[in-house]
Order: sequence, then C-alpha cells, then structure tokens
Amino acid sequence: MLTFDQARERLLTQVPARPAEDVALQDVAGRVTAQALRASMPLPRYAFSAMDGYAVSLEDFAQDGPWLLPLNGTSQAGHSAPALRRGTACRIFTGAPIPSGADAVVMQEQVQHSEGKLRFEKKPARGAHIRQVGEDLAQGALAIGEGVRLHAGHIALCAMLGQQSVRVAGKPVVTILCTGDELRPVGTTLQDAQIFESNSAALAALAEQACATVRVAPGVKDEPAALAAALTQALEGTDLLLTVGGVSVGDHDLVRPMLEQVGVQLDFWKVAIKPGKPLAVGRSDKAVVLGLPGNPASALVTFALFGMPLLRAMQGDKNAIAAPLRVGLAQTVEHATGRLEFARAQIAAIDGQWQASVHTNQSSGAATSLAWCNGLVALSSEVRRFEAGTVIDAWRFADL
Repeated sequence: MLTFDQARERLLTQVPARPAEDVALQDVAGRVTAQALRASMPLPRYAFSAMDGYAVSLEDFAQDGPWLLPLNGTSQAGHSAPALRRGTACRIFTGAPIPSGADAVVMQEQVQHSEGKLRFEKKPARGAHIRQVGEDLAQGALAIGEGVRLHAGHIALCAMLGQQSVRVAGKPVVTILCTGDELRPVGTTLQDAQIFESNSAALAALAEQACATVRVAPGVKDEPAALAAALTQALEGTDLLLTVGGVSVGDHDLVRPMLEQVGVQLDFWKVAIKPGKPLAVGRSDKAVVLGLPGNPASALVTFALFGMPLLRAMQGDKNAIAAPLRVGLAQTVEHATGRLEFARAQIAAIDGQWQASVHTNQSSGAATSLAWCNGLVALSSEVRRFEAGTVIDAWRFADL
C-alpha cells in the first residue's frame, strides 16, 4: 500500500491542464487565473483626500502658529478640483481630488472657525491624509498572479482596473458513476435490501465547490457488460471520472477489472488511510479516473483528500492542496494504529484557539457524522492515544 503522501503525489503528477477562456467579471468567483493581470492604470488614478477636511499648502504654515486662512473653493468626489489659491484653504471631502498647489489635508475636527476664517492650531505633515497616485499599484505592476483562485477582493481589484473579463482556466468536467445492485434513486420506493443512492449529490457539491462542471451518470448494477458499457459512455467528454463502489476485493467488486477492460491504465490501488483504503487511481487517453469506495464517509473523505486537489491542479491553482489548520483536540481520542486516519470532527474557534471535537461514530457508512461535522482531523498511523489538548492537523470541508 502507498502512504497518503505517496499516493497524492503520484496522483498530482502530470495533471492534464484545462484550456484558458475569457470569463465575464461577474462570473469569475472561484475560477483560477490562466495568466497574470497587470495594472492598466495606476491606483489611485489621481490623488484624492482620505478625509473630510481642508486642503492646504504647507507654504502657508511657514510662520509660527496658530494660522488663520480664509476658505476658498470646494472639492468633492466626481468633480474636478479648483486650483488652491495661495494663502487660502479649500474645503474637501473624502474621495475628492486634491487641488493643484495643495500638499496636505487637515481633518475638519482639527479646524476651528474664528473671525470668519479657518483656524489651524497644528502644522500638518506633508502628504497628510492624501492618497497619492499609484499608492496601491503603479501602472504596469502585477495586480494578480497566474494560478490564483479568485475571490471577492480580487474581483473588486479587477473592477477598479476596468477589467470586464478575466482569462481563467476552463472548468474541469467531472462525471460521477455510482455502482451497486442495492442502489435506487432518491424519490423511488425502496424494496427489501435496497438503499437510496446518496453519494452522487454529496460528491457533486464538493466538485462544484472546486468550480467543476458535474455530470451524474445513471447508476449501474454489478454486471460486467452493463458496467463496461456505462464506463465507456462515462469516459466520453470528461476530465475526471469518479466511480463509486465496487473497487474492493469482493466477488461483486467489478469496477477495477472493467476499468482495465475499457482501456483505463490503473496507476495504483490501496492507500494506507482510513477511511478509504480501496482507492483506485488510473488514466485513460481521455480522463483521470478515481475509483472511490462505496460507503458514504469513505467516498466523501477520499474525494475531499484526492479529488479536490486534483480538480484544483487541473485549473493551474498554485495552492491546489489546502493548507491544514493546527487544532487542539477537545477530548482524548484513541484509534487503531497502522493507517493514517482522517476522523470526522467539528472544528471551531474557541477563546481564540482552533479546537476539534472528534465524532464518536467513525463508521465508514455513517452519514450522520458527515452531517454533524464540518471537517477532518489527521490521526497519525503510529500513535494510538491522543490526549485532550494535543495539537494536530485539520481541514474544514469549506476550505478544501
């Protein structure tokens, strides 16, 4: 069996890249830049006031204070500023352009009206409360690098630079194929020994979180001919095929041999983790294939750990692997050694420190712990007992 790190490294080697496309600014949240974006103009584009107050020239503060200056003119946002006449002060508002001849802004709270003039008790510093041209970004400077997953702050910067669209990596297409005689679609009537198929909806939600386009293929029974036909069809037009179930060693676990029959070359099978040991990874000339175990917790955890970074790497994300949080355990936890265990837990910030409460039911078929937890903690394969307060790695599902 491969270790977790070995398996993920092999999976993320020679990842097929998605072609780039130009996407409208309002639709780029979560997408990954396919090329660097440079500032088409300086930011700010013109010098403006950071405060409501009065624009002044330091030349008028050469003598000892206090200083009395008459008010002359107003500068407000969205309008050209009048030139500052020597020996006067100009009323100015936040965001308004700085008048030519002014080199400081005095906050209105620091100015008094006295004998029809403005009274200044303290000499301002040069450049006080002025946002200078190019203070944030010089024209031509790097604004957003290549391989960056865009969030609201990036979108705001793009808009300030006048970008109507952004060149990003195309969305990977993910096809989900669930297998098993016992599975029935939600909404149908169950007969004896049948269960609702629950994995595709959960996996689709995670894949869409990584900005993938998801297709859910019709479920297929554990029959060689039907399975081979379904796999062949599912491989068409997809970048990542997720099969769910049938990758273990039972008499009815037919997915691995059927994958090989339809032209998928298996890279490895079995990883020393819990849950999710029977994870099959392969490639065809058309797609990467992840054969996930069928139990809900195993399927979701293995896809979170392997499928999510793969989808991000396909888009050129420079941070394809989510960085772990360092969390303290809320209670003492014991587990069987020999495999790295990713235990479901509720992760929260308590008194300024990250803390994880590990769920008591870690069964691979337990969907309750998936619903009642918001992340995973890594329990070392070499340590049986973790005392309360032990600091370990953890990941929130929302951060994957």
